[in-house]
Amino acid sequence: MAEDVTFEEIMDRMLSRIEDSFDKRPSSPIYTALAPAALEIVTIYAELSDMWEEAFADTASRENLIKIALTRGISPYPATNAIVTAQAVPKTADIEPGTIFTSPDMDYAVTEKLSDGKYYLRAVEAGERGNRYQDQLIPGEYIEGLESMTITEISVYGSEEEDTESLRERYINSFEANEFGGNRNEYKNKTLKIPGVGAVKVVPAWNGGGTVKLVLQNKDFGGASPELIGTVQEFFDPNQDGMGDGAAPIGHVVTVDTAEEIQVDIRTAVTCDAGYDWEMCKPSVQAVLEKYFLSLRKEWSGRDEIVVRISGINTEILSVQGIVDVRGTTLNGLGENMVLDSFQIPVLGGVNSE
Repeated sequence: MAEDVTFEEIMDRMLSRIEDSFDKRPSSPIYTALAPAALEIVTIYAELSDMWEEAFADTASRENLIKIALTRGISPYPATNAIVTAQAVPKTADIEPGTIFTSPDMDYAVTEKLSDGKYYLRAVEAGERGNRYQDQLIPGEYIEGLESMTITEISVYGSEEEDTESLRERYINSFEANEFGGNRNEYKNKTLKIPGVGAVKVVPAWNGGGTVKLVLQNKDFGGASPELIGTVQEFFDPNQDGMGDGAAPIGHVVTVDTAEEIQVDIRTAVTCDAGYDWEMCKPSVQAVLEKYFLSLRKEWSGRDEIVVRISGINTEILSVQGIVDVRGTTLNGLGENMVLDSFQIPVLGGVNSE
């Protein structure tokens, strides 16, 4: 390859074309005259090597991958703004749309009043920083009668701009199946472009010919909120009548639903090392199990079922410093693996040790 070509190799090739009767030693005029050209040639080879790498999607840097992907009409999913639900105290406080509230990491703007004291707010900046629970908000200006404003729920998760490897995978996969006329891939790709959607399963003819169901996860790979479901429904088939008022083809009646969250309560018996006890280890156990459950939820869109395995849970628990043994693990009271159907996802409930 071009990156293997060295200055010495170039010089040897150039000098080999000159008769040996001439002085070709490094101190000679011939060598001195050829050396700068050899250096330039090595530089050109290096640049050619870089160009070769940047010419193909599997090795291109982000900047050039974006240009390559555009030839297929693919571009990175942009960063999106989180939408949160906040509760005002007292409920009678009147807050106008557009009012700005601040939190330690993000500013939010009121977008809609849902009911007395309950409001939607949109993060001013796009990205995951807006995905915060239970933050106390401070109004940017005095609001008569308002005592407090607190985020109670993330309605639509904000996301960062699509990362390079995800874009690369989408581009390569685009050659395997084409979007066309309301087929499965078109529904999937259009749904994934909607802010807040993390994954989707497309169910054709779920309630007879011409019906399509879209089952969603949010950006945190949990269940979709009613607000996110409504956004996707509005985009594809707002009246659910197949009349083509949305992005769905005429004749397609689209129903949007959420993946069902199944809470998994874990009971086990752990043996702790000297100097440790369960209360010390429990936060770390919960953290590793949250990661385990998240990894299962991330696989949901590509699987017909998810299996929560006791062996997997035991392995995660044993990875925690201070725990030397685990036994008798049960899931929701049963000592067997939990098998979830195609539209269910596991979320961690309580974790307790006897």
